[in-house]
Amino acid sequence: MSSAPVAPTASARPRPSLFQIARVFAVLGATSFGGGVVAYLRQALVAREHWFNDEEFLRLLELSQTLPGLNAVNMAVLAGDELRGSRGAVIGGLAMTIPGVIFVLAIGAVYQAYAHTTWMNNLLAGAAAAAVGLLLATTLQLGKKQFQKPLDLVLVLVTAITVAGFKVSLPWVIPVVGGIAIWLYRPRREGGATPGVAS
Repeated sequence: MSSAPVAPTASARPRPSLFQIARVFAVLGATSFGGGVVAYLRQALVAREHWFNDEEFLRLLELSQTLPGLNAVNMAVLAGDELRGSRGAVIGGLAMTIPGVIFVLAIGAVYQAYAHTTWMNNLLAGAAAAAVGLLLATTLQLGKKQFQKPLDLVLVLVTAITVAGFKVSLPWVIPVVGGIAIWLYRPRREGGATPGVAS
């Protein structure tokens, strides 16, 4: 039984052209919707184009979520910079943004005219359900290694329970849980001592 194809390392993979970056992110910007955009990004950048592997994609995703702004645009900028430097970052960001701007203006006009119709409400409910499914699938794909580690699973559950169960706002939860996670996973010397701290 053959294993799934693995994306080449950064030094081995071919460098895409600026046109390829623009094309891929323009298509993503025009066809990805709502919260499911992370699934579209992974499908394009990892599974189809093989520009990144899962670990590299997860690193970019984590960084994009710590920055202000939309995760999808942040990802496009970070991925473009990783692939082709500052020009790739600019082109990736613009290509990801422009189609969405055009669609939002067009859909906004349609929604204003049909906001109270049954078919519009059903359409939005279906899109929301699809976005949840895409996010769940991507979470399971990217997080399968973390779900096997008890400490990671505890951090995930604490975050989920705090936000969903106790209704604590994310701006309060992320610094606390994130700070604890950073401390728990801080670099250590052999023997368990933290670098720079006398044993």
